[in-house]
Amino acid sequence: MADVPEVTHNTAAHRFEVNLDGQTAFAEYNLVDHGMILPHTVVPPAFEGRGVGSALAKAALGYARDHGLKVIPTCPFIAAYLQKHPSDWRDIVHDTYRTKLGLG
Repeated sequence: MADVPEVTHNTAAHRFEVNLDGQTAFAEYNLVDHGMILPHTVVPPAFEGRGVGSALAKAALGYARDHGLKVIPTCPFIAAYLQKHPSDWRDIVHDTYRTKLGLG
């Protein structure tokens, strides 16, 4: 498998992006008091199976951790990613969403 393209942080658009072959995959976010809402992720079909969605999730969640933010994952993709990797990210998930996702 080829290397995952670089994720960039587009602060003006409030999203993390991967640009490849003239298309853009992205994970949007909104900052709130001590938190980061992750409402929407888009990965074009041409990017599927290349680890782009996971790279976007890791970048967004890593940003939240680095800035002491609690994650509110309203995006189904991000929520599923968190459920697949609970030990890596449980500590930064907002308490309410930790329960909803079964992360204890």
